[in-house]
Amino acid sequence: MPNPKHRHSKTRTRKRRTHYKAERPATMVCPNCQETKLQHRICPNCGYYNGRSIITPKA
Repeated sequence: MPNPKHRHSKTRTRKRRTHYKAERPATMVCPNCQETKLQHRICPNCGYYNGRSIITPKA
């Protein structure tokens, strides 16, 4: 396999990395308690997921 002969400049490296951006996680409103929560996760406020009580939340 070929190896690089010269070092890439900082500008060239940064141009390649411009497309890597942090994205905001997708959130939704819990249908049980109306608090915001991450999608496809148990609600940390009420402990419900998909209309069922999964855990008892801490007080």
